[in-house]
Amino acid sequence: MAVKLRLARTGRHGYATYRVVAADSRYPRDGRFLEIVGTYNPNTNPATVTLNSEVALKWLSTGAQPTDTVKKLFKDAGIMKAFHESKKTTTTKGE
Repeated sequence: MAVKLRLARTGRHGYATYRVVAADSRYPRDGRFLEIVGTYNPNTNPATVTLNSEVALKWLSTGAQPTDTVKKLFKDAGIMKAFHESKKTTTTKGE
């Protein structure tokens, strides 16, 4: 099962908000998902992003692939940096 971290659209017509979800890549965009990682509201100035970093790191460490937009949100929140640092420490311990 290939897991993706991606956006699922919610909200009303013309006022989209998104959930950041972990979903099987075969599921439709707004369909079934495995877990909610956070939310993203691009309608506010600046955009509001709420992420659960523990859940995001768990999915990244198990091999989930973020989409380009989610990767940018994670980078801005510092989650990608934490993930890469955790990979460095685990490979250093193994030597």
